[in-house]
Amino acid sequence: MDKQAVVDRTQQAETARDFLMRHRAPPILLMPNAWDPMSARLFADAGFDALATTSGGVAWALGYPDGEIAPWPEIVAATARIVRAARVPVSADIEAGYGESVAEVARHVTEIIAAGVVGINLEDGVRGVLRNVDDACARLRAAREAARKEGVALVINARCDTYLRSTDEEAARFEATVGRCKAYLAAGADCVYPFGVRDPELIASLVRAIDAPVNITGRAGMPDAAAFERMGVARITIASAGTLVAMSTIRTLARELHATGSFAGLAADIRHPEAQKLFSTPQ
Repeated sequence: MDKQAVVDRTQQAETARDFLMRHRAPPILLMPNAWDPMSARLFADAGFDALATTSGGVAWALGYPDGEIAPWPEIVAATARIVRAARVPVSADIEAGYGESVAEVARHVTEIIAAGVVGINLEDGVRGVLRNVDDACARLRAAREAARKEGVALVINARCDTYLRSTDEEAARFEATVGRCKAYLAAGADCVYPFGVRDPELIASLVRAIDAPVNITGRAGMPDAAAFERMGVARITIASAGTLVAMSTIRTLARELHATGSFAGLAADIRHPEAQKLFSTPQ
């Protein structure tokens, strides 16, 4: 390994440690999800000091559906471009690890660390169903061991899909979620992510019961970040929402341009010189 690579990995390890500490105390960590270098640079320029990726957004930007369909090497390359453009810590959504075996998950964690990330999402849903807890924990342990071998204290955010996949009645689903989240923390996760939960009272109850860093998804109509900070939530991401807002805007422009031939919709707040400056090499 050359000297420059050693320096880069040392910096990555330090950034990962700092990123982990951001999950352990207020203020809340509000992280938008980028899908390409342009979105990453815009979010960072707005003042966000850490970003996540969105599996859906990255896949769509590459021309594939979400759900581990995009080729893994393309995901790694796209993530590396996002990290380069962001210039702030980035956590990568790698879905369920892009592997049937724990060995494949470990190898892919090693490869995504090489892209420069300091965190990952690893989810327990697969092809519309939940993995059993032991299998999900084994994959988390493999991810943690892979990160240890790379010398990076990777922040592992374990996504729990009980509110997305389970059909249990409410009390049973709550208990299953808490039990899974605690098992994932014991297996090496640093933060847990009960996905699909929007009700503030339910979120507050989960935070109290789990008693560890919890990530939630911010959606339109939910309370603001400050309200969730008061509940004890450690981290908020927005999943694919930002990508869908951008797609909606482009679709409106496309339909109006095609239907009317009018260029009125081409007025923009950002001009070419400002766009150029966004991507200029930092001094």
